[in-house]
Amino acid sequence: MGGTKAAVAEVEVAGHTVRLSSPDRVIFPQRGFTKADVFHYYLAVGDGIMRALRDRPTTLQRFPEGVEGEMFFQKRVPTRGVPPWVTTAEITFPSGRSASELCPVDLAHVAWAAQMGTIVFHPWPVRAADVDRPDELRIDLDPQPGTDFADAARAAAEVRLVLDELGATGWPKTSGGRGVHVYLRIAPRWTFTEVRRATIALAREVERRCPELVTTAWWKEERGSRVFVDYNQMARDRTIACAYSLRANARATVSTPVTWDELPAVDPDDFDLRTVPARLTERADPHAGIDDSPWDITPLLEWAERDAAGGQGDLPYPPDHPKMPGEPKRVQPSRAKRTPDDSA
Repeated sequence: MGGTKAAVAEVEVAGHTVRLSSPDRVIFPQRGFTKADVFHYYLAVGDGIMRALRDRPTTLQRFPEGVEGEMFFQKRVPTRGVPPWVTTAEITFPSGRSASELCPVDLAHVAWAAQMGTIVFHPWPVRAADVDRPDELRIDLDPQPGTDFADAARAAAEVRLVLDELGATGWPKTSGGRGVHVYLRIAPRWTFTEVRRATIALAREVERRCPELVTTAWWKEERGSRVFVDYNQMARDRTIACAYSLRANARATVSTPVTWDELPAVDPDDFDLRTVPARLTERADPHAGIDDSPWDITPLLEWAERDAAGGQGDLPYPPDHPKMPGEPKRVQPSRAKRTPDDSA
């Protein structure tokens, strides 16, 4: 059968030639955004997204036929058909298995991933130099039913107060949905387990101060209409869409860095594929200084020890993790069975 050959362009990015095939393929049908729009969006936010991705093992959330088509997470870079300049990093999953993930060292890696249908970039909170010690502590504020973005922004403000008291700098961004993320750049001295413990300690302190607004309850039946601090985003192999990553929703929103002063007033739907590049031409990236002053999490680890001594030890891990030392039962409270040792 005859037919017209699909258009292919070649774009020079960071000293490499990156192919862009099927540029007119519609990726976001409700907005009419094409594969070329996605590709050039990532070039337009290059400095910002490289600040978020540089040297980080990164899982790719791919939608080759668009956001209404099939989706899959790619954790392993293929051994064939990949440009020779593509850099990877070896990471280890909780199961003990390993994989070579994309590890962007320049913007060409982001462009190549976009050509492969990547919409969302999910970097690990580590760098290739030490993939077992996070240099980024991530606080994921997830509104539960009955709450919304405004509540997550209020919770983020409470997080900021605690961080200010500790002498730590938090860097907020929208999630691209209803939530808010706050990042801390930390010294890469501690294990995933230790950084997760520090995150739990911080979350518990915020919860104690604002119990009507914030919860650390892992089980949904216990959360109520509050903002959940998803501390398990600091567990190994749990990742968050990075700053300046598109999100796979109808509006093509972007997980966007904002200033603390902006956060209470913004609407996350205002940040999308079209508006964010324009925003970056008008003002500096709010995360421009994120790498300047890594923080020592020792005060949070001391809080974790204090909480453990007071009877507040570890919290449940995600279901795909092996059972961890000191972890409580992974049993939904309403289904937990009483044992003969339970008190009446």
